[in-house]
Amino acid sequence: MFSKACKYAINSMVFLATLPEGQERAGLKDIAFATNSPEAFTAKILQTLVRENLLLSIKGPHGGFEISEEGRKTPLYRIVQVIDGDSIFIGCALGLQECSEKHPCAVHHKFKAIRDHLTGMMMTTTLQDMALGINTGISFLKT
Repeated sequence: MFSKACKYAINSMVFLATLPEGQERAGLKDIAFATNSPEAFTAKILQTLVRENLLLSIKGPHGGFEISEEGRKTPLYRIVQVIDGDSIFIGCALGLQECSEKHPCAVHHKFKAIRDHLTGMMMTTTLQDMALGINTGISFLKT
């Protein structure tokens, strides 16, 4: 459903959100390890999140990445939109250029309900929600 970049972005943000208070910053190597993602690819993804003000990048010996104030409040929808765009939320399930209520594809009406539900869930699920599941042990970042 999501690109690898998007999955790594979500997992990186969630990992940072799970860090204990006072230790909210992590280096690239720690983030890549925690999310089972390649370092170079993760670095590019994290820089995109920094450009979009979802993460802060701090240089120096105690530097690393941390979630920005805006990032803490962001819904999952925003992370997906930054990395993959909004085609999953508005696009045609079959990839048609012209797909609408007036000119629907073969699965338009069924997929629209699923897409609307997915959009609603992603608009109302925050990083804090996902981090809580991991911190309480009911969710996991990697196997």
